[in-house]
Amino acid sequence: MYNPYISFQDVSHTYRPPRGRPVLALDRVSIEVREGEFLALLGPSGCGKSTLLYLLGGFLQVESGSILLRGEPVSRPGPDRGIVFQGFALYPWKTVRQNIMYGLKFLRLPRSERERRVQELIELVHLNGFESSFPSQLSGGMKQRVAIARTLAIDPKVLLMDEPFGALDAQTRELMQEELLSIIRRSPKTTVFVTHDVREAIYLADRVAIMSSRPGRIKEVVDTSTLSGEEALHTPEFSRMVNYLWHAIRDEAIKAQRMNEP
Repeated sequence: MYNPYISFQDVSHTYRPPRGRPVLALDRVSIEVREGEFLALLGPSGCGKSTLLYLLGGFLQVESGSILLRGEPVSRPGPDRGIVFQGFALYPWKTVRQNIMYGLKFLRLPRSERERRVQELIELVHLNGFESSFPSQLSGGMKQRVAIARTLAIDPKVLLMDEPFGALDAQTRELMQEELLSIIRRSPKTTVFVTHDVREAIYLADRVAIMSSRPGRIKEVVDTSTLSGEEALHTPEFSRMVNYLWHAIRDEAIKAQRMNEP
């Protein structure tokens, strides 16, 4: 019998601001994620992609429906889930080594083990020679490498990524996409990745879940496993998939734009 690693079952979520009307962000979202799978959540801005990610991370409480991780309900953050944000979220007063080391202090590991793990991660994300640098001395891509290494330091089973390359220039973004695939091959994780970039979703993911405009629903799930990685990037099949997903997401983006018009 198949047991999904992550299961969203009829998940709905409403934001209730102090002023103004409540906003239904997610409406009965159901999707399953296999262990070791890379799932991309693709949709227009405001469709609830990040909300779904934060619910899985335990940063928001599940109001309606359920989210199960290895059969257990998600109710709070935990070390089995690590999250990488778009804005890096590094401590500016800490060096590269100290930023990566930060999460390890909660695991009560011997200092020698912490030092060993941090050095391995520095090598994994190619930051050798920058161990004593501060975030202000790093490029955007290097900062994101530090953020990824800090998340991997606690060895989470699930990697949650909220548009982690959205603030980077196009060239750096492509390099970081290659880097991420390389890192995951060497340190396999079940990954849920939020993006509104069609090519990025296809390039990275085994499957792409297309989300509707708000309130977010799963419109379609597309298998892109044969198109992931550099070897498929310039094939006719990749171009056809880009065209297919672009039209699907374009329709939802138009709906979202009309919804926001006065």
